[in-house]
Amino acid sequence: MDKLDNYREIIIEVIKSFTKPNSAYFSEIDVQVIIDRENDHYFLYYVGWDELERIHDCIFHFDIIEEKVWLQEDNTNAEAALLLVGKGIPKSDIVLGFQAPYKRQYTEFAVA
Repeated sequence: MDKLDNYREIIIEVIKSFTKPNSAYFSEIDVQVIIDRENDHYFLYYVGWDELERIHDCIFHFDIIEEKVWLQEDNTNAEAALLLVGKGIPKSDIVLGFQAPYKRQYTEFAVA
């Protein structure tokens, strides 16, 4: 398996690990995994209702751009970048896209 195919599989594995929340809260929430392999966009959304409140939350958004994994959104306490590292993607191939470009140099991850 080549590097990018491996990265795709790791991203999908991380996303799918968050599709079965252990809470009654999620009984009215649809968990949506959106995978666009052709354009390398990967999302996890929670969509539905919490009583009278509309839920439409992007939990994860990953892109693969120029052979690097861009973490565009991470709305968990799990630190998705570290989950990726734990599954074999080097920090040098992960860009924290949600960080301002000028701040990326101060992280342990790729600048771009």
